[in-house]
Amino acid sequence: MVQSSSYFGNTARFRLFKFAKYLVYVLLSFNIYLFLQEELLALSFTFADGIEPGQIIQAFSATIDTAAWVILLLMFELETAALDDRKIHGLVKWGLHGLRGICYIALLYAFTGYYQELVALYQLVPLSVPDACSLVGGDYSLLVDLDEYVSLDAANCAALGEQVYTVAGFDILADGETLRSAQILAWVDVINAADWILVVVVLEVEVRLQLRGDLSEQVMGATKLIKLILYAVLFLCAGYWGYAGDFLDFWDASLWLFAFIFIELNVFEWQYETDHEVPVGA
Repeated sequence: MVQSSSYFGNTARFRLFKFAKYLVYVLLSFNIYLFLQEELLALSFTFADGIEPGQIIQAFSATIDTAAWVILLLMFELETAALDDRKIHGLVKWGLHGLRGICYIALLYAFTGYYQELVALYQLVPLSVPDACSLVGGDYSLLVDLDEYVSLDAANCAALGEQVYTVAGFDILADGETLRSAQILAWVDVINAADWILVVVVLEVEVRLQLRGDLSEQVMGATKLIKLILYAVLFLCAGYWGYAGDFLDFWDASLWLFAFIFIELNVFEWQYETDHEVPVGA
């Protein structure tokens, strides 16, 4: 049996670190519900006539993405902080890696949903009637922001500009300015999702090397530089959501950045304890 020193020290600072970390994890779990609410509301406009199995990921990409990330986050927490290294073998090891593998598949699946939504926003057809208000009373809705719609009525149809389009395959109207704003936000979704996938690939390499005892200072230096670039992109995405007034995405992105700062600190703590292990009684 070994006894380890701590990167944080046995102080109130470490207890505060753990409290803040688990608070962020709880808030991220609640975000699954918030995204589900938002996407169910959008569903009543986008797939009002029913949804096919292949369209589920486009309709619920954020919910599936967030749920997979929360599970993946907890797996990393178990492996980098909660479980003793000596217990991570056999069925436990394969169980953790297997569940993480399922999460990775879900993340890639969610990424295709973000991409499908982006593509849909570029499949536009100019409005075939001279006056959008002639469609009031039908099944048409109006795009007001990415994943946000309202029913078409006499007031909002009159406010539409000259350039009005319908989104192909949907009874959704949008003017040129709103479409450009939604397209930019859709691009941010795609870039953000792809960037996070790259972050966990690097983190996965670190975890596997650490379990094998091969996580050297040189490797840590290289992965640190790569992640610095990746995290900078994520900060830019979060900043744009805040600038665009998309509070839920900004709030969620900020929490995820905090969560993975905690995971990074877990890895530092893990490596520090490994490097400073001393036999009990020494």
